[in-house]
Amino acid sequence: MSTILKGIAASNGIAIAKAYRLIEPDLSVEKKTIESTGDELARFKQAVEVSKTELQAIRDRAEKELGADKAAIFDAHLLVVSDPELLGPIEDKISSESINAEFALKETADMFVTMFEQMDNEYMKERASDIRDVTKRVLSHLLGVQIPNPSMVQEEVIIIAEDLTPSDTAQLNRQFVKGFTTDIGGRTSHSAIMARSMEIPAVVGTKEATASINNGDLVIVDGINGEVHINPTPEVVENYKKEFHAYNEQKAEWAKLVNEKSVSRDGHHVELAANIGTPKDLEGVINNGGEGVGLYRTEFLYMGRDQLPTEDEQFEAYKAVLEGMNGNPVVVRTLDIGGDKELPYLELPKEMNPFLGYRAIRLCLEEQDIFRTQLRALLRASQYGNLKIMFPMIATLGEFRQAKAILEEEKQKLVSEGMKVADKIELGIMVEIPSTAVMADTFAKEVDFFSIGTNDLIQYTMAADRMNERISYLYQPYNPAILRLVKMVIDAAHKEGKWAGMCGEMAGDEIAIPLLLGLGLDEFSMSATSILRARSLISKLSKAEMEELALSVLDLDTNDAVKEAVEKAVNK
Repeated sequence: MSTILKGIAASNGIAIAKAYRLIEPDLSVEKKTIESTGDELARFKQAVEVSKTELQAIRDRAEKELGADKAAIFDAHLLVVSDPELLGPIEDKISSESINAEFALKETADMFVTMFEQMDNEYMKERASDIRDVTKRVLSHLLGVQIPNPSMVQEEVIIIAEDLTPSDTAQLNRQFVKGFTTDIGGRTSHSAIMARSMEIPAVVGTKEATASINNGDLVIVDGINGEVHINPTPEVVENYKKEFHAYNEQKAEWAKLVNEKSVSRDGHHVELAANIGTPKDLEGVINNGGEGVGLYRTEFLYMGRDQLPTEDEQFEAYKAVLEGMNGNPVVVRTLDIGGDKELPYLELPKEMNPFLGYRAIRLCLEEQDIFRTQLRALLRASQYGNLKIMFPMIATLGEFRQAKAILEEEKQKLVSEGMKVADKIELGIMVEIPSTAVMADTFAKEVDFFSIGTNDLIQYTMAADRMNERISYLYQPYNPAILRLVKMVIDAAHKEGKWAGMCGEMAGDEIAIPLLLGLGLDEFSMSATSILRARSLISKLSKAEMEELALSVLDLDTNDAVKEAVEKAVNK
């Protein structure tokens, strides 16, 4: 039967494919007495062999696509699944106690995990994690349930999940994953941002995707209207195929603007830049006509691994992006970990309110070894392009001054070591805390630029967690309170002869763009896939008319009233 779920349109486009549930299966076991220990041992050995074959395939794929260091994790798993020290006691238990393989495996593995976890040795603690992962895999084969692995998908699918972590999304195979839908999340959750950078349609915050969609169901993800159709009728599929082609034709029209400047109807130039997470994203920036990188999220260098990246690894990544942009500006945000982005190997304290906690610049100023390593790598890379550095989550002038002083210290050390460093590197801050926006006139005297991070600025101003779909109505980018803060920041920058950009999702929003143009925003940084649409829109707008519009909406009283006023003015 055909069903429609409503959610939040997180990434434009339409996808039609079979469902692939990315959901952890139930692996609970109970003790059972068995009649034939020989049959049970054979069943256990078969599960082990299938697990080995799977792990070898995953390992080979990881080496090919992610490099030898990522593949090493699966080498460790292959050693565990072949280890007689682990397998022997399980087989003995099955034979001597006449119990089912699942229970023997679970009991033996739990004993080893507890033993390793209690050791002081870090290496041994990691082995506990390997045993846990391998046990889960063998157990899934004994129980006849599937452990999802999106990196191994070999046909076109739509991912169904409660939520997707940044590392989940990074594993998705772009060739086969055509879209995704989640139970939770909003337009600014990391899964949504990643979907836009991967150019795949997504609908998030449906509340019931995992409860309503089975593996293999035919699913349509409508990332334009925020709808998910489950087992649609042939007529609905046919209509969506037409919409899919119409959307692709529209994209082809926008593509003609790839080498054009971003200029309003009355000749005002703005810069349209892209937000990226890895050097691989550069291809999308260039293909979509990006005039720079307005936000390089460096935390993806630190994720999906079991230790901090080295200075040289970081240097190579930054150098690749700077060279790839051929002298166009690249704004690199220093490490922004915390909130919804965790690094297991850092063992950060669990907090009641992680978004308001020990994260971003607060963590970097405390964990200075991590911060200094990153700054050295950035400084070394600075000679290869047009680098600008910005610090995230700055709440006080003292934090900016301290971060700047650490950067200066590392710069002097490198120079004294005979290293080449660019003469002029602009230093800016993310404006994402309301107090910083209110004090923008003071900050503007000391920083070289502002980049407004609206994803956090909106959630902090509205006191509404942007990951919570129950209060997603409070994610209000056009609320006059937000627009007034944005105006304060832009005006403060211009008064001091500095530039102001925006790297939050609002910068690529079709309703917000006319207002931001009118408020005088200099640089709009967005998902690369939004650039050509934004360029097309700006070319049809008059800066002078948008100034009048922006000033008039500041006195309106609601988000909806502002939206209505913009639609009326732009579509007249």
